[in-house]
Amino acid sequence: MLTTLRIQNLALVEELVWELSPGMVSVTGETGAGKSVIVGALNLVLGERADRSLVRSGEDKCVVEAVFQLPDTRKIDAILEESGGVACEDGQLLLRRVVSLGGANKQFVNCSPVTLQVMKAIGEYLIDLHGPHDHQSLLSRDHQRHLLDAFGAGVDLHAEYRLAWKTWQDAHNRWKQLRDSERASEQEVDLLEHQIKEIEAASLDDLDEEQMLDRYRRGTNAVRLIELSGLIGDAVDGDDGVVARLGDVQRAARELERLDPSAAELFSGLDSAVIELGELSSGLADYRDEVEIDPQEIAQLEQRVDVIESLKRKYGDTIDEVKSFYERASERLHSIQNRGDELERLEQEANRAEQSVREIGRKLSEVRAKAAPKLAVEIEANLKDLGFKQSRFAVDVEALDTPGPHGLDAVEFQFMPNPGEPAKPLRLIGSSGEISRVMLAVKSALAEQDQVALLVFDEIDANVGGEVAHAVGRKMQTIAAKRQLITITHLPQVAACGGQHFVVDKVVEDDRTYSKLREVSGDERVGEIARMLGGSTSESGRQHAKALLVG
Repeated sequence: MLTTLRIQNLALVEELVWELSPGMVSVTGETGAGKSVIVGALNLVLGERADRSLVRSGEDKCVVEAVFQLPDTRKIDAILEESGGVACEDGQLLLRRVVSLGGANKQFVNCSPVTLQVMKAIGEYLIDLHGPHDHQSLLSRDHQRHLLDAFGAGVDLHAEYRLAWKTWQDAHNRWKQLRDSERASEQEVDLLEHQIKEIEAASLDDLDEEQMLDRYRRGTNAVRLIELSGLIGDAVDGDDGVVARLGDVQRAARELERLDPSAAELFSGLDSAVIELGELSSGLADYRDEVEIDPQEIAQLEQRVDVIESLKRKYGDTIDEVKSFYERASERLHSIQNRGDELERLEQEANRAEQSVREIGRKLSEVRAKAAPKLAVEIEANLKDLGFKQSRFAVDVEALDTPGPHGLDAVEFQFMPNPGEPAKPLRLIGSSGEISRVMLAVKSALAEQDQVALLVFDEIDANVGGEVAHAVGRKMQTIAAKRQLITITHLPQVAACGGQHFVVDKVVEDDRTYSKLREVSGDERVGEIARMLGGSTSESGRQHAKALLVG
């Protein structure tokens, strides 16, 4: 139940703390007194869009807080856990909405900031609000189907069906897309085959591009490399080269050492220099032999380089990019060549998914067929209580030619308000007073299945009066025995049925207008009911009001 509603600076309300009891709560007041502020506040904590014009004139923000006491918070805790919020403690839930004239609006659940989507998701489990035009939802065949599923405990089965139906549609669309796609032309197949063969012929898997280019560069520059290495070799080990001259140096050094042994240190590196120069000469000879590449090999390398560069111009800037192009071309060719096999596989997948849809759909249809007459009987009985003494009500479940997104059948509520007339779909019933009472009858029938904590009826009893108004009030009392109910009403017969009664007054203080809410009981409540009857100053009006409250 909603235990407390706090409103600050919303429209004509400056400050309001509203403490509520279980059962049926009546809210009354003169037209324009500000009863709609309560609905506006509840809409804010339901996550509806905030209109900044609601902020009281002269203030920079308005705040609405709602405190709920819930017997089971598991669904709401799951939403909060997924969004990173704070779970409920001891069954208590606090919703807070702040609407600012400047800056962003804010919303909190259990003092933790949340997105508007999270607040809206939570609100769906808390409040079911019906205004003068909200009964229009009852005219929707989709909403009627949902009500039947809720009554027959088919909501979970419907969710399972929806998942299976989506799987089927996805599989069918994949098959249809491939079936209807433009067939690959012979030119595309020929081109793909040419591209694949051209890349395969290059044997890129075993290619060391850097090594190949190095070998190619040495081959094309072989003449100059041999020439340069020969010049160096002659300078090192020729008849008049460095090695021959070092021989003369060695002989002179030995003679010097013989005459002056102390000079030996000066020539410690001379022998190693001679050895290293000899190794250099030998290495240059080997290098010349290696550089002398066979002209045929040079031609082969040149051809290989040309092939690689050609592939890179056509299919990618690098060898890796050329390989990636090859993979894509191979996959595309495989897809074209195996199109028939893929079509068959997708068709079988779609057929299996359709079979699953039909199996689950049959179970859902059985649940609906079993629940439909029971729901019709329940609603019909409630309608009789609401003044339709000889009306008939039916829940029509009609099989569809093909499985739909919500089952194998369509649901339509049929209503015959007067005997002798044919039953008509609810959407063809013109009277808003009749539709309002039908909605109340439906809510009564679904009272056991409906898990929403609070029902709010905002003047849905318009266009009814007399004994029917008594019946509407009693029916609300019946619903309120199972859940909390707030009714905002102009009918004294309905207001008198409430366990609590609050009056909204509009007052002017210091040239400012305020809406205020006060609880009435005893003589004060008698006076309010008498006012609604139009005879607040007469004794007969007060006696009539007392009679309504008694009974």
